[in-house]
Amino acid sequence: MNELIQKRLGELREAMETKGIDYYLIPTDDFHASEYVNEYFKVREYFSGFTGSAGTLLVWQEGAALWTDGRYFIQAATELEGTGIALMRMNEDGVPTVEEYLKTHMEEGMTLGFDGRVLTSKDGLYFETELAFKHVKLCFEEDLAEQIWRERPPFPAGRIFALPIEVSGESAADKLARIRKKISEEQADSLLLTKLDDIMWTLNIRGEDVKCNPVAMSCLYISLKETRIFLQKKVLDDPMKAYFEKNQIVVSEYDQVMNFLAGRKTEKVLLDLRYCSYLIYRTVCVAGTVVEGQNPTELFKAVKNPTELANMRKIYMRDNVALTKFIYWLKKNIGTKEITEISAADELEQLRRAIPEFLDLSFTTIAGYGSNAAMMHYEATDDSYAVLEPKGFLLVDSGGQYMGGTTDVTRTIALGPLTEEEKYHYSLVAAGMIQMTNARFLYGCTGRNLDILAREPLWEKGLDYKCGTGHGVGYILNVHEGPQACRWQYRSDVSEAVFEEGMDITNEPGIYVEGSHGIRIEDVMVAQKAEKNEYGQFMCFETLTWVPLERKAIEVKYLNDRQREWINAYQNEVYKRISPYLNDEERKWLATETEAV
Repeated sequence: MNELIQKRLGELREAMETKGIDYYLIPTDDFHASEYVNEYFKVREYFSGFTGSAGTLLVWQEGAALWTDGRYFIQAATELEGTGIALMRMNEDGVPTVEEYLKTHMEEGMTLGFDGRVLTSKDGLYFETELAFKHVKLCFEEDLAEQIWRERPPFPAGRIFALPIEVSGESAADKLARIRKKISEEQADSLLLTKLDDIMWTLNIRGEDVKCNPVAMSCLYISLKETRIFLQKKVLDDPMKAYFEKNQIVVSEYDQVMNFLAGRKTEKVLLDLRYCSYLIYRTVCVAGTVVEGQNPTELFKAVKNPTELANMRKIYMRDNVALTKFIYWLKKNIGTKEITEISAADELEQLRRAIPEFLDLSFTTIAGYGSNAAMMHYEATDDSYAVLEPKGFLLVDSGGQYMGGTTDVTRTIALGPLTEEEKYHYSLVAAGMIQMTNARFLYGCTGRNLDILAREPLWEKGLDYKCGTGHGVGYILNVHEGPQACRWQYRSDVSEAVFEEGMDITNEPGIYVEGSHGIRIEDVMVAQKAEKNEYGQFMCFETLTWVPLERKAIEVKYLNDRQREWINAYQNEVYKRISPYLNDEERKWLATETEAV
């Protein structure tokens, strides 16, 4: 029994009863619908004990349930044990969505409570309309955690800095001009940006308010005549004050955005309901008119400009060298001294920190040994970690934030003898990754058109993985970025984007066997134009990741001739690109590691 979580839930239920709330909804989000959030916003984790980055907790007097996706099924089952919280495995047969659950279980005239600052407009409007037939009331101005979470971390207030033009490749003024053109096309008077990475991109600034995500808590108002940012003025140093003044950006306090919006009488404000909070939406509705649309910055940001791409190629090469050196270190030392999942991740981090442009990790390193790797977003802790042995696989998913790019790469490393099943699965994952890499497609395709390429070798054998194949990667920004993505299932909550020249995408198929092993291979690629003919514009991908594949895990009997040829060509190219940066011992090892299969 998890008495701590049960105690917290008990206090929450008492607060709900006092406020007349029958069901209380706690999403993962902060005030900006961020995927990763500052410690201050980890309310769902506080009340459930589940530490994954995605999930929704629903609490009522007689029970509680948590919804999360396939990346976290194994982890959530472990962390929820003894809490009394039911695990709702999203997208599994017979498992209702949280919306369906509420429609079924809420009774006439009940009240649904949530903090309207952390629930998106899209979700809030859904509850508003879909629960209307039961006359359900919404209580959205109550953050019940405030009175229960007594040792809550402080609200984030990190430094903010500006990017030089040789890093950004486009001035804030030029970006704002592009945005204002879109505002006019939408027949709106202004745009309110609440998505943090969109704000950072627009103004060529970065912050330190979310671990591994260089963003600052802020909102950005752009009209045809004015640019106004809402942030905590106390974090601004003199250079940043001068930067905003130079770019004619008015600075207001972060907590004044609601009052400002309430005063925009009769104004037509463009809002993206996927990211804008329900409370902001309701505030704008009272004062003026909401124009629903997508943030134009999302697509602008996703297409990297020539300066960004040039910087990314340099940074990825340095990151590739660091990871290759790590693999050498690991293979050399395994079995001769104690290495844990934590110490292995620390070694890789130190290699990245030695790169002059290093700023931070792009996410907490996932280093999962053996069965731990079956949990897609596993994180070792001081209280729970594995000691590596000279056998089996270590899965390492990692990346860095650099002044010049954001990296994300996964390699599954053989530490010694492998089982036949491990080799079989590794070879199939490699085959899927190869097919995605080699994609040639007509312009107009989205990730849903291409996802099958990566899954085909697995589906042919009755295997699959419960996540997408790829996501966009930010530029000195969030490691997960849209609107581009690669998944086969249609999702109404996620827009699809045509692959444009300059868009990056990860390519990361995998196989995860609970209680045994997990395998993932991940490269980052950039969409490029290929030939254009009477059939249209063809597209292809440029690979940015050049780190050796695990030669000892590849069984050629599971590959076709083209896949085998590709592996040998890739490994040869890895040696050519990486070997100049290695010492003699490392270079000799890499020559053996990249021999033809």
